[in-house]
Amino acid sequence: QVQLVESGGGLVQAGGSLRLSCAASGRTFSRYAMGWFRRAPGKEREFVAAISWSGGSTDYVDSVKGRFTIARDNAKNTVYLQMNSLKPEDTAVYYCAAAYSLAAGATMTRSYEYDYWGQGTQVTISS
Repeated sequence: QVQLVESGGGLVQAGGSLRLSCAASGRTFSRYAMGWFRRAPGKEREFVAAISWSGGSTDYVDSVKGRFTIARDNAKNTVYLQMNSLKPEDTAVYYCAAAYSLAAGATMTRSYEYDYWGQGTQVTISS
């Protein structure tokens, strides 16, 4: 069992930055690929970013490439999502997720590939 707790959400103006954190507890964090997803009002949950358990591979949805950066610190059991140049369309509840992986370089972009989910943190971008 892995417990995930997100933090760092809030209200910022367009063009601003936020850093989300996801603290994991439970099983060996370093063997879990991690991902961030978001759900905007009235929309389905969508993939945002993923990182392999080694940290050596990352993946992003096209709409955040060049603006968001996913990173992890296995010593702290934490994954981060640095979000820069935020836009109103980034407004959503952001969720982190964990997927056990045997492959050090694997990233997962589909929600069904993930085993554990956090409760989410609200991000609101004002125009």
